[in-house]
Amino acid sequence: MMDTNDYISVVLPCYNEGEMIYDNIKKTVEIMQTITERFEIVCVNDGSEDNTEAELLKAEKKYNNVKCISYSKNAGKGHALQVGTAVAKGDYIAFVDSDLELSPIFLKRYLEIMKEQEADAVIGSKLHPESKIDYPKIRKVLSLGYYVLLKILFRLKVKDTQTGLKVFKADIIKEVMPKIIVKGYAFDIEVLAIINRKGYKIVDAPIELVFSRGNVRGRIRMKDIWKMFMDTCSIFYRVEVKKVYD
Repeated sequence: MMDTNDYISVVLPCYNEGEMIYDNIKKTVEIMQTITERFEIVCVNDGSEDNTEAELLKAEKKYNNVKCISYSKNAGKGHALQVGTAVAKGDYIAFVDSDLELSPIFLKRYLEIMKEQEADAVIGSKLHPESKIDYPKIRKVLSLGYYVLLKILFRLKVKDTQTGLKVFKADIIKEVMPKIIVKGYAFDIEVLAIINRKGYKIVDAPIELVFSRGNVRGRIRMKDIWKMFMDTCSIFYRVEVKKVYD
């Protein structure tokens, strides 16, 4: 069972989420209060062009366990998570997408799984047999295709690397994040490939997801998919060929 004395850091990367970010931080605070007495929410404004920064500052003023970091130039979700991880103080560090398509309520179960299975990382998976998802068919095809590619390249035992809900032991993710080169959509696979290469245990866990973006690919465009493929190839070269992380 989870220890209520565990200190959990939730890192929320934010880009142009001004319309919903204050309410989503409020929801995250309320959910975390049901999980543990000791937590912080680290919000990283990744160069948003809307009113995200103003909304984050409002939330920071309202909640004493909310910390906000902003920088002016958009650098990608991977960079935002690097920044947030560097300042996080928790025993465990969770990554949660700021749109809350995946509710942080699952973090309680993920932390229980981590302790029960002596895992170093627990990650949400759309392909887990217990997952409940309302998801466009094309996204399912892309997820399955990427899983097959990663299985071939990295021999990962998990089925889905790209889901935004993840929790790590703090010492392990703090060791890995400074090494990450990819800042865009493929950063997840670089994180997990390094963790796997170092012999740490990764476990996947079920999610419940209702897709809320208007476009069936969300914010992912065809050029993003191509860049993700090329980034994945470069990660394979560094991890499996050059073995730079061994």
